[in-house]
Amino acid sequence: MAVITVRNLDDEVQRRIKVRAAAHHHSMEAEARAILSAAVSGGDFGRAWVREFRESPDVDLVLPERSTPRRLDFE
Repeated sequence: MAVITVRNLDDEVQRRIKVRAAAHHHSMEAEARAILSAAVSGGDFGRAWVREFRESPDVDLVLPERSTPRRLDFE
């Protein structure tokens, strides 16, 4: 397996990876591997998203309230 080093990583990016890793009960290294693997997985975003949240049932998604749809008049 290859080893890479990421230099000059922004502090905020590192903080977010650390928070995400803790939420997934992973180390930062394992979380970085998961993020990189998902990023190059061939565009299967939907399945990756479902898998991500299935593995983290304690994550609550807040959905915005929706307004009443506008009626369209094509005449």
